[in-house]
Amino acid sequence: MKFKKFFIAPIKGYQYISRMLPANCRYYPTCSEYGVWQFEFNSPLLALANTTTRILRCNQLFAGGIDYPVVRYKPPKMDFVCESKANYGKITIKYWLIPTTKDKYIVTKDLNATTIELSA
Repeated sequence: MKFKKFFIAPIKGYQYISRMLPANCRYYPTCSEYGVWQFEFNSPLLALANTTTRILRCNQLFAGGIDYPVVRYKPPKMDFVCESKANYGKITIKYWLIPTTKDKYIVTKDLNATTIELSA
């Protein structure tokens, strides 16, 4: 978990500075947001490779457009809901994972930060 914060911190710093400059990324999500999502879901080495190739594609030779990251993710088992009432409460959804194959998902961000209340 601390490794993720180590790699995400410089990207967040860049995003803070880049808000003062005109937008110029050819893709949605932006290359920096793509990098943050990659580092949150993938190993640092794979995330660095994917983010670097994305930044290299962000030029006049490529059309750009919508390019959501595809990540490997193993969802937790659903047994935790039935174990005890200590797990009930509110959760905030930050990302939606859309399955493409058995263990690969497309990551999209929940723009409204949905809060769901779990109850028995």
